[in-house]
Amino acid sequence: MLGSRGSRSSRSSRSSNSSRRPGRARGLVSALAVFAALVAGTTVQAATAPAAVAATPHRVLFDNSKAETAGNADWIIGTSQPDPLGQDATPSAETDWTGAISAWGVALQKTGNYQLKTLPSGNSITYGTTAALDLQNFDTFVLPEPNVLLSAAEKTAVMKFVQNGGGLFLVSDHTGADRNNDGYDAVEVINDLMSNNSVDSTDPFGFSVDTLSVSTDNPRAISDTANPVLNGPFGKVTGSIIRSGTTITLKPADNPAVKGLVYRTGYSGNTGAFFATSTFGSGRVAVWGDSSPIDDGTGQSGNTLYDGWNDTAGTNAPLALNATEWLSGGTGGGGGGGGTCTAAQLIANPGFESGAASWSATSGVITTDSGEAARTGSYKAWLNGYGSAHTDTLSQSVTIPSGCTSATLSFYLHIDTAETTTTTAYDTLKVQVLSSSGTVLSTLATYSNLNAASGYAQRSFSLGAYAGQSVTLKFTGTEGSQLQTSFVVDDTALNVS
Repeated sequence: MLGSRGSRSSRSSRSSNSSRRPGRARGLVSALAVFAALVAGTTVQAATAPAAVAATPHRVLFDNSKAETAGNADWIIGTSQPDPLGQDATPSAETDWTGAISAWGVALQKTGNYQLKTLPSGNSITYGTTAALDLQNFDTFVLPEPNVLLSAAEKTAVMKFVQNGGGLFLVSDHTGADRNNDGYDAVEVINDLMSNNSVDSTDPFGFSVDTLSVSTDNPRAISDTANPVLNGPFGKVTGSIIRSGTTITLKPADNPAVKGLVYRTGYSGNTGAFFATSTFGSGRVAVWGDSSPIDDGTGQSGNTLYDGWNDTAGTNAPLALNATEWLSGGTGGGGGGGGTCTAAQLIANPGFESGAASWSATSGVITTDSGEAARTGSYKAWLNGYGSAHTDTLSQSVTIPSGCTSATLSFYLHIDTAETTTTTAYDTLKVQVLSSSGTVLSTLATYSNLNAASGYAQRSFSLGAYAGQSVTLKFTGTEGSQLQTSFVVDDTALNVS
């Protein structure tokens, strides 16, 4: 049995018998250097207007494997599945494709910037397989009022997809809308995905769908002229509609990236949100509290549908389309990825061989101290290792070009510890992406004394979701009051193409 934390000796090191550098200064060198312009040069255009073709079209997969057409629902972009182009290769009107959300699909198709597919009934949601409709082959996955619980494997697939840079669009409906009578409605399906999965069940997106049935309301958008969903390439969003739907409760303490964009009348802050966005890992998430806004009123025969898409009480088409663009990594300029991309490595002074140049760090982090070896060269970034309560930070701001379809952050990490526990993370290193205003957009990973190992190991993360943005890459090491843990970083890179 391990003794109490206070009874242990401090500051031993696996790589050296000496303690952490005596007399090392511990003041801050500088605060984060955060650069402006989250998204620059966005051009607003009509919701259905074609645009210049993107160099690489956004790939969007609409789900039809979870009873999206049960009862009166008809949440498909077309009856030709998986490829809607089989019904009409050049649709000009939403009726050219058959489905209650065909207006959504046709509007995207007409831009020339999208490749759309449907996951047909009878299929499973996968990630990391060789299947043509595997999520790894898409930028955004749309779950339009799912009525069947996702299997454990499917929930893992969806969460991994988002964590690794994918966009997830969740559309709910009012509680009790169990269209296939299997005991589960969209509220329960979506909440189960977020609270009962193998990747992160601790409120990963920072919101939950409310168990409510709101008969009618005309929710209004917040005032935020810089938000790319409310002011995107398909038009300005002023509000939406509820015609039997629900709302969303936000939990920013669990995920500070969550943001309510449209609110039910009389609500604001963390309650009564009707449309919200968030991030998880390197990916993005959007959630809508009702399927009525995406219903275009036409579809397969025998369904009772409602034209919420064109309901003038809301701006539902721009909201759906701008959100799809944002989820897919677009930054405006007519619905496409826009811009150009030259393959490059973006981090300045990536191996720290020019000392602290281009980096912001706490004192002594970037060092040639022999207590921990660099992976290459003489310099490395050595966070923590004092054996006493201490926090170290290391950061650099970068701008990822909007035309880049691939952006991969990598670095080599060595973790050395004197901790002996095999169960408790006393000392941690967080790797995060921050916005231009300093808001945490994503925590890519958290390492601890439990991950200690000899030598360096390379870690990699997709940052494709931040194309067109200026972001800050930040490492934060936090050490407890006893027994050192050293987090040593070297040979960083952010490769784009």
